[in-house]
Amino acid sequence: MFPEYDVIVVGAGHAGCEAAAAAANMGSKVLLVTMNMQTIAQMSCNPAMGGIAKGQIVREIDALGGYSGIVSDKSMIQFRMLNKSKGPGMWSPRCQSDRMQFAATWREMLENTPNLDFWQDMVKGLIVSRGTIQGVVTGMGQEIRAKCVVLTNGTFLNGVIHIGEKQFGGGRIGEKGATGITEQLVEMGFESARLKTGTPPRIDGRSLDYSKMEIQNGDEEVVGFSYLPIKKIKPQEQRCCWITYTSPEVHEILKTGFEQSPMYQGRIKGSGPRYCPSIEDKISRFAERDRHQLFVEPEGWSTVEIYVNGFSTSLPEEVQYKALKMVPGFENCKFFRPGYAIEYDYFPPTQLKFTLETKLIQNLFFAGQINGTTGYEEAACQGLMAGINAHRNAKGEEPVVLERSDAYIGVLIDDLINKGTDEPYRMFTSRAEYRTLLRQDNADLRLTGLGHKIGLATDERMRLMTEKKEKVAQIKKILADFPVDPSMAEGLLADNGFSGLAEKTRATKILLRPGIGLKDMLQQIPALKEAVGTDDALILEQVEIQVKYDIYIEKEQELVQKMSALEGLNIPENFNYEKLTAISTEARQKLNKIKPRTLGQASRISGVNPSDVQILMVYMGR
Repeated sequence: MFPEYDVIVVGAGHAGCEAAAAAANMGSKVLLVTMNMQTIAQMSCNPAMGGIAKGQIVREIDALGGYSGIVSDKSMIQFRMLNKSKGPGMWSPRCQSDRMQFAATWREMLENTPNLDFWQDMVKGLIVSRGTIQGVVTGMGQEIRAKCVVLTNGTFLNGVIHIGEKQFGGGRIGEKGATGITEQLVEMGFESARLKTGTPPRIDGRSLDYSKMEIQNGDEEVVGFSYLPIKKIKPQEQRCCWITYTSPEVHEILKTGFEQSPMYQGRIKGSGPRYCPSIEDKISRFAERDRHQLFVEPEGWSTVEIYVNGFSTSLPEEVQYKALKMVPGFENCKFFRPGYAIEYDYFPPTQLKFTLETKLIQNLFFAGQINGTTGYEEAACQGLMAGINAHRNAKGEEPVVLERSDAYIGVLIDDLINKGTDEPYRMFTSRAEYRTLLRQDNADLRLTGLGHKIGLATDERMRLMTEKKEKVAQIKKILADFPVDPSMAEGLLADNGFSGLAEKTRATKILLRPGIGLKDMLQQIPALKEAVGTDDALILEQVEIQVKYDIYIEKEQELVQKMSALEGLNIPENFNYEKLTAISTEARQKLNKIKPRTLGQASRISGVNPSDVQILMVYMGR
């Protein structure tokens, strides 16, 4: 009934969809197995993509040839570029999505991807022979063979849903959990643990009084995520969101449910997300605060359903309801469904290689929440990399690994493999030491060449990136050569609080002055505008960033070069760390467990000190 596949992807969430699309687009014969074909690419929590550091990840996925950026652009109902008041290394795109349109667009794109088949069933076991994956076993008993398998099980592995004192099995509300895989992997020697996440109530938007809330509009310019020319919504067509706040009265009502809370009663054993806590966590951990911000977010164009961002909870539904009715604008609110917590199995990611292949089972890959991450974007980028490397394994090709200096994706995977995680991992700009290099605006310049080389990014993407790169270089040269007379710049400088020029000055030097932008220069110096010859906002923005931040970019590139010296020193695969008696017991244990491939990786392992690395270098004969 089934042919032998190159790659089987288990689970059709964000990680599974990207994995399946990547492997299939690169030429593998792929089977995507999901328990429910109607929930492919479901946005289980908030209807949004991107955000702080997450937006950079979506752009990196797109630059490599993934689908998340395209789907986000096609289904967005509002766009905002966050952190614009800070430097460009912090700018992060974010969009509100139409939940149903997002999933429908993903499914349509997958169904139009050659080499990709679908099967609806639960995978209850893996076929393994002599330490190598051979395929999967489904709930209906089919054995499906493949050269590689990618597990992207999300929150479904032995998932348990909690609402107050009620608890029941499930991977998502209204959907059953997945059983069998954890037990089999543990029996094979894998370590597993439990994590917890949660979601807020969904509200009937017709029952809210928006006049009591602060309106939050989208940007006047919709940039989007994809580097392809995807048609996007016009700024004036965007849906607005709203902001409201809890109060001491709301907090007191919520506290009445603490005795029935599954977290406070110890029924939930797994750690929850530190940076996206439940509302009961917030009022407990931040007792000094008398209010917390809530974002009121529409779920789409043609639905009245509202997502209450910031009110994630697992308290009894009657407590949720009573407390939410005290929030301004929610006095007459009607629930579609209550918030809940979900507890699930994950596998500490120190058990993986940098390709996301497991160390114990050859050709078996993990991606997404099974590795301890939280968030659509974190899952999607892992799925993309697992799909790429599963394809390359199946075809006998060399793996693709992104370094920390290449992409936020590289930072994420490096963090997971070296440090592990005992709480849901979320990406932030602060996790990246080279964030001036890893900006959202230059993901195509960083990664599209690699994506094209491995057969994932299309010729069109490569052409667009090359044209952009050439145009930016051309304009930078024009600015470096163009002489600005004092009379040309008089108005521009006066408007920005500068005195006039004493002599002719190159345009680049004027652009370096604080507060002066390239668009302003082109408007006030017609001769310069004529010389530049374009009003493409994204091209001009790229030029301005490269010119203004050139010295910072150079410094980070120097740091990368220094660190690459350690990255280039490989540690033998069978190195015996037990003979390193001069280093701490903790360092020996961590090195033995993770088995770093380079001295650079060894230096980033939690518990391994610089002196330990120096001793390791001595033993290696350096």
